[in-house]
Amino acid sequence: MKYDWCGARNIYTDEEMQAVYQKMGDALRATGRPIVYSLCQYGRQDVWKWGPDVGGNLWRTTGDIRDAWDSMSRIGFTQQIGLEKWARPGHWNDPDMLEIGNGGMTDDEYRTHMSLWSVLAAPLLAGNDLANMAPGVLSILTNRDVIAINQDAAGKQGARAWQSGEQEIWVRELANGDREVAVFNRGAASAKVPVKWADLGLKTPVSGKELWTGRTIEFAGAEQQTEVPSHGVALWRVRAAK
Repeated sequence: MKYDWCGARNIYTDEEMQAVYQKMGDALRATGRPIVYSLCQYGRQDVWKWGPDVGGNLWRTTGDIRDAWDSMSRIGFTQQIGLEKWARPGHWNDPDMLEIGNGGMTDDEYRTHMSLWSVLAAPLLAGNDLANMAPGVLSILTNRDVIAINQDAAGKQGARAWQSGEQEIWVRELANGDREVAVFNRGAASAKVPVKWADLGLKTPVSGKELWTGRTIEFAGAEQQTEVPSHGVALWRVRAAK
């Protein structure tokens, strides 16, 4: 049940928003049926602070996304900072639907989109034509390793751990103690990014897996260099050192 604020703004003030969503939440609970309750109020009134109280399972944290790099990156990288403490199993920050496959971005940019939503523990709501998908689009949307991290049982939203200019690294803690490490390059040219484990608050892991290629990675030393294409990502699942 997605409850949208579009027409409500003509009847209610923003200050009445929580009470309006509470009324619908009470009505859904009264049915006695398991219904996912999605709050679509564009991140206004700090919804992440009261969304669970009105029965919300997910709540929009921003305005509408567009199938464009500037829209996706602004919403995903900039507007989710600091919201990780409000996410937990059954209650999720929602940076809006996936635009993967709609034609406005490259495959590298779509992999960044999918990777970032995975780190954010965001709902994965496909917004493309599912009946007509190019093989590359299908492979991005159905990558089991990436989906598994998004659906991790601990439900901990990841956060940015390091940034230097247009390169940044996000880390998410997983239920079995592994970490998702996403190395993003938001720049216009390919870049070699230094992954320094101490900067991420981690001990040097022994091994990991690059989730887009399926390649096993052996780590050694305090730093791992990785080449990341423009607007692209290197996405690792690493086993934390004991």
